[in-house]
Amino acid sequence: MVLEFEKPIADLEQKLQEMKELAIGRKIDLSSDIESLEDKILALKKETFQNLTRWQRVQLSRHADRPYSLDYIYEMTNDFVELHGDRNVADDKAMVGGLGDLDGRSVMFIGQQKGRNTKQRQMRNFGMANPEGYRKALRLMKMAEKFGKPIVTLIDTPGAFPGLEAEERGQGEAIARNIKEMFMLKVPVICIIIGEGASGGALGIAIGDRVLMLENSWYSVISPENCSTILWRSWDYKEQAAESLKLTAIDMKGNGLVDGIIPEPLGGAHRDMKKMAITLKETILKALKELDKIKPEKRIDQRIDKFCSMGVVVE
Repeated sequence: MVLEFEKPIADLEQKLQEMKELAIGRKIDLSSDIESLEDKILALKKETFQNLTRWQRVQLSRHADRPYSLDYIYEMTNDFVELHGDRNVADDKAMVGGLGDLDGRSVMFIGQQKGRNTKQRQMRNFGMANPEGYRKALRLMKMAEKFGKPIVTLIDTPGAFPGLEAEERGQGEAIARNIKEMFMLKVPVICIIIGEGASGGALGIAIGDRVLMLENSWYSVISPENCSTILWRSWDYKEQAAESLKLTAIDMKGNGLVDGIIPEPLGGAHRDMKKMAITLKETILKALKELDKIKPEKRIDQRIDKFCSMGVVVE
């Protein structure tokens, strides 16, 4: 999958591949030309990805090859054991969670999971959790608290499922309860937006001591398309909506709504998933080391103060 703004890069990469094949096939020394083209591609990549618009970052966050929660979890951990069900209604496949070994430390991982193909997307409900998904997440958080295990949540959702049946089973209540309970968890909580972070669907697992964003992720009360539909009765203004929403990691950090930005490989996380997973793992371990030094009561107070100070203006 090549996004519109990536096409000039893709064209040069295609020429590079053809040049390499020609050099091998005809046994011609094209090393200087190949090196020159590689430098040109690298320079174009840096220029392109350092100057992305907000809408382009939204597109990158949705890239079909972008790693999802389980990709990162299996890459970062040893002996990951997925846990299922909310012990009430069902096992929501859009919300995954379980215990994994992170460099010798047992960590509770929870995240939204999308699918790669049509069948998987239907099974995962496109990463949109139902109430039982949020109740499963809360059950796992409480289990982690009981056994003194830190919690890491990976957020990647276009929003909570807006269906009638979800509302009938208490979607709003489930998300609100998660938010309330996450404030009071005694164990360290790290929340990372790895792709899309839309509305209450994201916020339902995003109350933590550290809230971080991947470089090409977005976090907002509403998606650009839905914002455009509400304001202009059309999706045609989604790019303008994305600019107005200021939903990128840089925007969120600048407004004090997240604690940090995790850099991605040049071109996005999908370009080098293993490298991205290593960076993510190092970031989590560093944050846990910092949070372990703080007493639970103080951590809770700091967590509450951080979120209560958001949106407050002092003149």
